[in-house]
Amino acid sequence: MIQGERKQHAMQIRKTYSEVNPDLLNAEIRDFALKQGAALGENKLETYTLPNESAIFGSRSTMSFNVKAGDGDKECLRVHMVGSAKGETKLMIDVDEKLFPPEKLSALQADLDFIFGSYEVK
Repeated sequence: MIQGERKQHAMQIRKTYSEVNPDLLNAEIRDFALKQGAALGENKLETYTLPNESAIFGSRSTMSFNVKAGDGDKECLRVHMVGSAKGETKLMIDVDEKLFPPEKLSALQADLDFIFGSYEVK
């Protein structure tokens, strides 16, 4: 079942993972979206040291994915992620359901759940 909030033709998926490397999660989400026919737009990954923990790093990632629509490319997915491999990683995926149909979204979420489901905080 897809979790989220609806706003017109938008869906938002929110997940929290424990002990998952944010760089790995970022790469897998990118590959899952590409597998569903979306084209990578923006891909930004930033790393920070955590307060009082100079050996532990936190990551912040944003990605956007586009599809051909009408006379050009339109954004169909936007991914936001913040976390650390030694703690929790929070993930939000904003989906335009008109541009990224439910069957593609279900397939993306099934891949995500298969690989990272055991790390998800429920």
